[in-house]
Amino acid sequence: MRTNKTTLITDSGEPVEATAPVIISASRSTDIPAFYAKWFFHRLARGYCAWYNPFSGRKSYVSFKRCRAVVFWTKNPRPILPYLPELDRRGIHYYFQMTLNDYEREGFEPGVPPLRERIETFKELSKRIGRERVIWRFDPLMLAPGIDTQELLRRVSRLGSQLKGYTDKLVISFIDINAYRKVRRNLTKETNCFTASTVASGEFTRPQMEEIADGLAKLRTSWRTEGWNLTLATCAETIDLDAYGIAHNRCVDGELMKRLFADDKEFVHYLNADMTLKDKGQRKACGCMVSKDIGMYDTCRHFCVYCYANSGKESVLKNALRHSDEGESLIER
Repeated sequence: MRTNKTTLITDSGEPVEATAPVIISASRSTDIPAFYAKWFFHRLARGYCAWYNPFSGRKSYVSFKRCRAVVFWTKNPRPILPYLPELDRRGIHYYFQMTLNDYEREGFEPGVPPLRERIETFKELSKRIGRERVIWRFDPLMLAPGIDTQELLRRVSRLGSQLKGYTDKLVISFIDINAYRKVRRNLTKETNCFTASTVASGEFTRPQMEEIADGLAKLRTSWRTEGWNLTLATCAETIDLDAYGIAHNRCVDGELMKRLFADDKEFVHYLNADMTLKDKGQRKACGCMVSKDIGMYDTCRHFCVYCYANSGKESVLKNALRHSDEGESLIER
């Protein structure tokens, strides 16, 4: 079951070589469950999709022939809920990384549903597939006028009290501003909180990160007292927070999948063989095992101001006109 190459016939009848991954990531680059659920399941039925490299623009093909698991990343899984039985029917395993932030007052995520609705959707998904398969992400943590470290902790706590019993894990990250020019540009262009000279203040210092970690560790203690055993982890962060009981996360996590899908002996055998292989296409601090991401940049209509995957609202809207639910890729070039 090792990831390898295969030959497929495209919609136009052309034979092409394709990557045939065992694990699909859908997706770090856009919100497929929220905006492209119909497209995803159409491509699943066709057996493949096309993908464009965001840097070279090169087109390649991804076969679903050997797919045994899908990791979904989303801020709004509601549109994909009616389709999930099809994955069950096909014997394809899945779990969700669901980002549930509270930046409603600031308008940092203008395209997401109201917070109340997102909380209810989180709970509905958890009831349907199990709390261990819905991982809560407060991602990214960000500082702004009116949002200091203590305010962030209060917001995490308020959400956590409502999600009690609906998830087993909370994953956090600290916003990266200096590393992404498009993030700096969007924060100054799309909000009233930052200017070109103040935008760097949204970055966390090490003491601020440790203050967050200490606060989360204390929250976990109180949550455990109330009966909620919550694992804490960071996503693609270099800082070591082990002293606070916060581990480095693997979002595409072989150990988790071994536990969740233990009855699939062939898949578990693959995981045992390959889960130590790091996904070289991700950031240096990323702990994910090998998978194939099928998303594309400039396609997410949540328009989050901190997003590294969108260059700007205009590009996203332009690409929306180039999308078809029957197309090979999210956008055709």
